[in-house]
Amino acid sequence: MGKPKNKVKIEWSPNFAYAIGLIVTDGNLSIDGRHLNFTSKDIELIKIFKKCLGLKNKIGRKARGGEKIKRYYMVQFGDVTFYRFLLSIGLQPNKSKVLGKIIILDDFFFDFLRGHLDGDGTFFSYWDPRWRSSFMFYTVFVSASKKHIEWLREEIKKRLEIHGHITKDGNKIAYQLKYAKTESLKLLQKIYYRRG
Repeated sequence: MGKPKNKVKIEWSPNFAYAIGLIVTDGNLSIDGRHLNFTSKDIELIKIFKKCLGLKNKIGRKARGGEKIKRYYMVQFGDVTFYRFLLSIGLQPNKSKVLGKIIILDDFFFDFLRGHLDGDGTFFSYWDPRWRSSFMFYTVFVSASKKHIEWLREEIKKRLEIHGHITKDGNKIAYQLKYAKTESLKLLQKIYYRRG
């Protein structure tokens, strides 16, 4: 058997950690022990993902669930070494509901968090009619795994001393870790920092 072809250079950097965040949210590890894919409605995010990992693979289209229209973009590639690396830091096939802790180098935690937010998170704002001139906004991380969302909350709390709160989404499928206005500002400053 030939030596595995390593498509991805395994070396921690802001871009590498960001790509790990994207894989944790919208990536998928095949059960074959070799193939991975990343899927998104946003083709620009797919291009950024490819650039972060130095991938040359073509971008394909796919449908999700019972849909027939291929609304999503995807990139799929095989890399046994990178696959094993992802297993070693806490990912696994069919990860959605069983995902827990992810081992991220401390220096790159907020880059990972940016990928997590860009992959499956959301940001929303509104005027609160109960208070005069009250503009509210929230930063929200999403996961189908309660264990993972609790881990994320603890890691953020440890670094920034902000608490957030965990809720279930309207469909009762996923967990949401929400940070309101003051905590959001502290968090977003770290996630979207200006690189020197």
